[in-house]
Amino acid sequence: MRWFRFGRDEQRQQHDPERAQALLHTMREQYGVHVAGGFADQAEAAGRQLQGDDGLLVAAAILREVADGAFADLTAQVGGRMPFNRRSYRPLWKHAGHNLRYPMFALPGGLHPYIQVNAAVTVVGGQAKRAIQVNDPGPLLEHLMEILDLTFAGWEFGRVRVDADAAALAARLIDAARWVRDAMGDPPPLPPPVRELMRRNNTVPVLDAAGDWQIGGFNPGKEMREALLA
Repeated sequence: MRWFRFGRDEQRQQHDPERAQALLHTMREQYGVHVAGGFADQAEAAGRQLQGDDGLLVAAAILREVADGAFADLTAQVGGRMPFNRRSYRPLWKHAGHNLRYPMFALPGGLHPYIQVNAAVTVVGGQAKRAIQVNDPGPLLEHLMEILDLTFAGWEFGRVRVDADAAALAARLIDAARWVRDAMGDPPPLPPPVRELMRRNNTVPVLDAAGDWQIGGFNPGKEMREALLA
C-alpha cells in the first residue's frame, strides 16, 4: 500500500520511505494511552521526532488516518440512515449527537487526538510552507478542517469534556489551518462549520484534569475569526 503521498515531484528525493514507515510505527508504539506520561508531555516528545520531510509526511499521514477513521466510524454508526458530508459534521451531530459515539478516542491504529494528532498538527503548523511542498496541500487542509469540525462538534454535542488537552488541540488546529491557508496563497473557502462557529461568541469552560474546577475558557468563534480572517 502506498501510504505516503508526495507533493511536488522535485521534493521526492528528500523522502526515505523506510524511515517514514519506521517513524509512523514509532508514533503508534512509543506514544499513546498505553504509555505512562501525560498527554501534553507525550505530544511534545512525539513532535520532536517528527523532523524533516519524513516527519512532515508522517504528520500528514496521521491526520489523514484520523480523518478517514472518524468518517468510517461515523458511517458505520449511522448505517446509511442519515447521509452526511465530511465537509460539515455539525448537522449530523446536531440531529443525532445524543445517539452517536464520539469517534476520536477509539480510532484504529492507536492514534490519540491529544498525543499523536496534537504532535502532527503542531509540526504541520510550524512548518506550513514546507508541509505543502512535500504533501498535497488540498487534502492536508481538508483533514485539518475535518478534525477541527469534529473537535468542536464533540465539545458541543458529543459529551467530550473540555480540559487543557482538548483546548490545546483546538488552538493548534486553528493555528495550523491558518498557516497552511496562508502558505497556499489562494486557499479554498472556509467550510460551513467554521463559518457557522465564527458567527458565534460563546466561551466554553476549560476544566482541570479531574474535571472539577474551571481553569480557563475557550471561545471557538473568536479564536477562528482572529486566525482565519486575518
